[in-house]
Amino acid sequence: MLNISHNSVNKYVDLNKFKSAQNIFNKAYYKQFNKFLLAIGIIVIIVLFLPWTQNITGQGHVTTLTPDQRPQHIQSQIPGRIEEWFVREGDYVEKGDTILRISEIKSEYFDDQLVERTNQQIVAKSSSVTAYQSKSEALKRQISALQNEKRLKLEQAQNYLTQSLLKVKSDSIDLEAAKTNLTIAERQFTRTETLQDEGLKAVKDVEEKRLKLQETQAKLISQENKLLASKNDVINARLELSRIEATYADKISKAESDMFTAQSSQFDTEAQVTKLENTYSNYKKRSSLLFVTAPQSGYINKALKGGIGTTFKEGEELVGIMPSNYELAVETYVEPIDLPLIHIGEKVRVQFEGWPAIVFSGWPNASYGTYGAKIVAIENFISSNGKYRVLLAPDETDYKWPEALRVGSGARTIALLQDVPIWFELWRQINSFPPNYYQPNDLSEQKKSK
Repeated sequence: MLNISHNSVNKYVDLNKFKSAQNIFNKAYYKQFNKFLLAIGIIVIIVLFLPWTQNITGQGHVTTLTPDQRPQHIQSQIPGRIEEWFVREGDYVEKGDTILRISEIKSEYFDDQLVERTNQQIVAKSSSVTAYQSKSEALKRQISALQNEKRLKLEQAQNYLTQSLLKVKSDSIDLEAAKTNLTIAERQFTRTETLQDEGLKAVKDVEEKRLKLQETQAKLISQENKLLASKNDVINARLELSRIEATYADKISKAESDMFTAQSSQFDTEAQVTKLENTYSNYKKRSSLLFVTAPQSGYINKALKGGIGTTFKEGEELVGIMPSNYELAVETYVEPIDLPLIHIGEKVRVQFEGWPAIVFSGWPNASYGTYGAKIVAIENFISSNGKYRVLLAPDETDYKWPEALRVGSGARTIALLQDVPIWFELWRQINSFPPNYYQPNDLSEQKKSK
């Protein structure tokens, strides 16, 4: 009805008499629907006030707790050529077991007796060192003998010099005595000659005094010659001292020069011996590198270089190995905005690929198929994927991780944060706000104590 007129038909006509009206107005379905909507609304309001655990999710994979337990590629430190394989892919090897044998490809190492010949060179050079040592010791003894001989010669020359000086002194005294005798003889001659002029002395007495005077003059001259000879002997003794010093200095210097030359040759030969010993050790170590061995016990994953006769360079990867003993861990990544919310020691839930799980990220206690973990390391530098790497270890207080879990399988991680009402979490998600920033209890307690 268009309700154009103010006269209502239902006042004059009973609509319940009609079958169509009865089917429409007497039905109570909308009342039940309203009750259902009311119940749903009440439940939704109650749910909005239920606790919700904020979390940070991430994708990662299973790895090992320490670097030495992770899969690795065995490399060769030297270039070579593959000669023989001793293992197959999937084999278990102990630490030190031989994996393959290689041969040299550089011409300077082709000699099969290279180590032995180098050892022979070391023995020969060591003998040279011994010979130079003996020569040096002999020259030392020669120098010592020359020094002793020089000392004795100098003492002998010094004694001769002392004797010459004493002789000069003695001759000087004799010369003075001769001069005194000459003076006395001259006086006696003069006195005798005077007395002879006075007639008191005979001519014979004068001649005797004259003869004695001449003898005294001759003795004086002879004594002067002796004194000069004695002085000449002193000069000769001093010259002999200088000659001995120069002669033995030359001999000792030559012997010392020969000794130093022998010592220099000895040191040079010792350096050559040391170099040969270093070369010998390198050759010996290189010969042991011709057998590539397992660095630790594990399983051979894949041969990266196959066949016989294949050549490779030093540092090239030859075969992969997976250690047999390892502790599982999970390597996951978080966004930079979530990094301040992550702390070492926090609890994390992990879902492994291949293991069925029912996950309620906000209600971890209601989840099924997840396993407990804790944060043990946080990378301080951003990774190539633009996220920060976080390492998780199994939580000993939670369920044990599956034994069939293998390194490299995928994992999904859920880091648990604060508990907030669901309405707050919806409001945060709508506004694109980050989770609440918080610190672990131990850090907050440390700040309070400070």
